[in-house]
Amino acid sequence: MSKRIYTRAGDRGKTGFLSGERIDKADPRVEAYGTVDELGTFLGVAKVHSSTRIAEYIHIIQQKLFLINAELATNPDFLEPGNPLRSLERVSAADVEFLEKIADELSEELPLLTNFVIPGGTEASAFLHVCRTVCRRAERRVVHFANSDPVNEDLIKYINRLSDLLFVMSRYENIEDGDGDHVISREGTIKMSKD
Repeated sequence: MSKRIYTRAGDRGKTGFLSGERIDKADPRVEAYGTVDELGTFLGVAKVHSSTRIAEYIHIIQQKLFLINAELATNPDFLEPGNPLRSLERVSAADVEFLEKIADELSEELPLLTNFVIPGGTEASAFLHVCRTVCRRAERRVVHFANSDPVNEDLIKYINRLSDLLFVMSRYENIEDGDGDHVISREGTIKMSKD
């Protein structure tokens, strides 16, 4: 086995899947898993700036995103019967419920939100807001791909719930380690709110 990182196989704008299929790098499937990969990378940045509690959750989520990418990058139509990739672990309703449980637990510790939140505050909160917007883009890419190819419905739900959870996590970091939510007041000015 070579230690080389490059293969030259993608020099003509094509990429390969675990199934052996080669497709264009601008294909909606590649856009979908590429954006999920980008999300996982941004989550890594957020993790190193986050509290231990949030960092532990992020680590679990990053592992699930690898499974999501494997699922998105595997076209079952190109797999022979008996191929072990056919039994690849898939995102399930239990995974979606796990995100909902975390969001509910964290939300219980936060003040009621009555205004729009302005991203910022602590570094962790700011990075989590970036992750939230990348997650929304990943969701749009996955839905676009799902318009032409079948996609696990729980996978789409997972990404949707994840963006909600990232919003809650960003608020949690500002409340716990900062000076509260940065919100727009009725007068249009930014104010801090811890209660």
